[in-house]
Amino acid sequence: MNTRKGEHCWYIPDGYIPPTSAGQLTSHEAICVLNCNEENTRLEITIYFEDRDPIESILVEVAGKRTKHIKTNELHKEGRTIPLGVPYAIEVESDYPIIVQYSRLDSTQKELALMSTIAYPLK
Repeated sequence: MNTRKGEHCWYIPDGYIPPTSAGQLTSHEAICVLNCNEENTRLEITIYFEDRDPIESILVEVAGKRTKHIKTNELHKEGRTIPLGVPYAIEVESDYPIIVQYSRLDSTQKELALMSTIAYPLK
């Protein structure tokens, strides 16, 4: 079976890393990538903001036939990182088709919340 699994370009418009956490779990967000291809694929991630220039061309590799969970608070390029408490959006481009899911753990209060959604693919 030779079906295409995924897309080359994905968007996540609602990013926000809470500035505080309660309890033992730290609030964070993750870009969850599934690479169903035999080949490794290179991701190029861009982070967009409301009030500042984007952080462009953050490179991440995902091995063939593997998943990778990329915490957004660990992304960096030339000393720039995503600040806590600032809204942002994400663009993920890849060499091969992939599937992208987005997850947020909000532990700002004792009753924490976990949200997950499939990113928006560009066809």
